[in-house]
Amino acid sequence: MVWEPGAIGWWIAVLFMVGSACFAAASAPGVSSAVSPAVVGGVFFLGSAFFTAAAYLQYVQSINNSISADSSVGPPRRVRLLAWQPALLGWWITIVQLVGTVFFNLNTAHALQQGLSVKQADLRVWTPDFLGSICFLLASWLAVMEIRDGRRLGWGDVSWRIVMINLAGSVLFMASAIAAFVRPATGDLAAATVANTGTFLGALCFLWGARLLLDELAQSGGATT
Repeated sequence: MVWEPGAIGWWIAVLFMVGSACFAAASAPGVSSAVSPAVVGGVFFLGSAFFTAAAYLQYVQSINNSISADSSVGPPRRVRLLAWQPALLGWWITIVQLVGTVFFNLNTAHALQQGLSVKQADLRVWTPDFLGSICFLLASWLAVMEIRDGRRLGWGDVSWRIVMINLAGSVLFMASAIAAFVRPATGDLAAATVANTGTFLGALCFLWGARLLLDELAQSGGATT
């Protein structure tokens, strides 16, 4: 582990860890029956906010990677907060993931509303959940493609472990989203147990992957932006 609050990578890891911990806590077995829905929903929304903050910082880190390492020579360069770099795979990974977190913001915010009809629940709660899960799955798969890039990697490589664990988490989130569809005929979830379990296990995967980001940062020397 590493303490490096001056590095953007450190904040990315910590924010993802906190967001994942919120999702894991809110979806842990038995929590929904022991805690009020408002509290559970609030924890989910808080977690989605941490996800978005982390995803945006990862996007900022990506678009500034082209800044020369010797930027101390000459006038200091400003950190870019937005950029259009469609030719770079890393840009697509981070922008798709960021869009996914925004969908989760909408999902968890609308889930706090009371008295939604089945149609409203599917449109306002389930649809952004499903779209966010698609974004996470796509971003995770693109990350696997980026890190492979013709190289032979194994479980001993921390970067490889991170992308594979995150891919597993995205698959679990996707399964959870599909299972969370509200059946119009009954008003019940398609598979409530699968929905809750998928969220819990997926959040644990993301927590594990975010924790490994600290190891990756330590190996790189904790370079700051």
